[in-house]
Amino acid sequence: MAICNESSPDAETSFLEEEEEDTVDGCLDYKGRLVNRTSYGGWKSASFIIGVEIAERFAYCGIDSNLVTYLTGPLGQSTATAAENVNAWSGTASLLPLLGAFIADSFLGRYRTIILASLIYILGLGLLTFSVALPSLSISVCQPTDTSILCSSELQVLVFFFSLYLVAFGQGGHKPCVQAFGADQFDSQDPKECKAKSSFFNWWYFGLCSGTLIAFLILNYIQDNLSWVLGFGIPSIIMVVALVVFLRGATTYRYSVKRYEKSPFVRIGRVLVLAVRNRRTSSSAIAAQEEAHGNLPSESSYQFKFLNKALLAPDGSKERGKVCSIEEVEEAKAVLRLVPIWATSLVYAVVLAQSSTFFTKQGATMDRSITTSVKIPAASLQSFISLTIVLTIPIYDRIFVPLARAWTRKPAGITMLQRIGSGMFLSAISMVVAALVEMKRLKTAQEYGLVDNPKAMVPMSVWWLVPQYVMIGLSEMLTMVGLQEFFYDQVPNELRSIGVALYLSIFGVGSFLSSFLISTIENVTGRNGGEGWFPNNLNQAHIDCFYWLLAALGATELALYLYFANKYIYNRASRQIQS
Repeated sequence: MAICNESSPDAETSFLEEEEEDTVDGCLDYKGRLVNRTSYGGWKSASFIIGVEIAERFAYCGIDSNLVTYLTGPLGQSTATAAENVNAWSGTASLLPLLGAFIADSFLGRYRTIILASLIYILGLGLLTFSVALPSLSISVCQPTDTSILCSSELQVLVFFFSLYLVAFGQGGHKPCVQAFGADQFDSQDPKECKAKSSFFNWWYFGLCSGTLIAFLILNYIQDNLSWVLGFGIPSIIMVVALVVFLRGATTYRYSVKRYEKSPFVRIGRVLVLAVRNRRTSSSAIAAQEEAHGNLPSESSYQFKFLNKALLAPDGSKERGKVCSIEEVEEAKAVLRLVPIWATSLVYAVVLAQSSTFFTKQGATMDRSITTSVKIPAASLQSFISLTIVLTIPIYDRIFVPLARAWTRKPAGITMLQRIGSGMFLSAISMVVAALVEMKRLKTAQEYGLVDNPKAMVPMSVWWLVPQYVMIGLSEMLTMVGLQEFFYDQVPNELRSIGVALYLSIFGVGSFLSSFLISTIENVTGRNGGEGWFPNNLNQAHIDCFYWLLAALGATELALYLYFANKYIYNRASRQIQS
């Protein structure tokens, strides 16, 4: 049975009882009728949603990719302060999907949440463009402060950051719901659609990176060479187009009907509460109750066994409604199983945070000339990440997966956890490559006597940075897509927006951890009047040491991840499909 997790405006009515041929159980169309498999959902609906994601990523990355340049340029912040602000904003933007997903799964449904979030998104982008267009920015005189240079009025800075975080709020509701809503267009219990759903995550990320690549190539050039107003205004228009495209596909989507009246959060919370209240219950009583309810799944029954105590009423009563069902206990276990995988993915997120901060600042100091008059914008180097993903996903989906499927007999070729671990390994290698390149850059600056001249171009081609961007791109193609599918697939059916939000929260917490690491290292290494690892003059910095530290942390994380991944028990539906 396909369990989508969305309620359309017309899908709040009671579910029709009669069965029709080739219908998808648990889903209705936009008029509240049973969904015919061939007429609704599938790739036809998913294409609208992937198109929306291309537009949204174009808009978001048009802001995110070059934000550090705007902060250190027109706003006059120091490199360390700008990096901390970028990480704080990125972290917030990645954590807010938890709030958006909660609202969607508990109250509004995904369809309505997407529309509301899109409107907030558009408002934030419009205000951001307005703040940049304020005349004070172009006529102000920069004033030095203790930690940075203030180049704009306090009001303008306030409007800028308010609109920036409004964009984060809009993205927080948009991001988890659009992706989960897209995956809901495929029936996991149908063999053909099950394979299509796994492929959907690959092509979803292909679309995401296509939008990102276009933003890197076009918007970064406009922002660096033409106008910040135009560079921030174009994303506003694109988000309006994205909303129109999403609404155009409304008549083709599959919308779901809730299986339970109670919120999934209430059900899971009730399991935890009853398990705690029954903590002194003997194992024999639990075993007897398990037998009375029917056998629990053989593997999961031995994991988080204390939750089985929720099968008993705290006062000894066995009245219906005072105890939890086996299905509710299994839902709670499924959520708890995700915690170790989530935690051991955080260093990976810290590594990825460097591509939009220190990688960009490195490139800004190097020879970026294509011709005597044309230079590559430093932030556009991130396009190599997206380009790598765009080139490798079709190869992975059309060549590697069929070959691996024939060998392993698994629908996706390899398991989700194997895919995630492979990307983590490559991310650690990328930090080794980045450290070696940075050591060469510092050596070149020293050889040419540029250590004390931060504005001088280091005579070293920016193409030296390409390998580390490519390695990051390969790791994203494996780990990011794997994490998306894993957290969508392994959560209870009615929590799939939350599942996507949990995946996104990895990178929110990772951004905050990156900011915390930078701040801590700056404070420790900058004691007693020292420059520290991250001075404004990158020719005197020790970013190479920071990369070596991240490489070591990445290797440690990978070892822990492999341990927990080896012990992970997939949910029952996934086990049946893989077998």
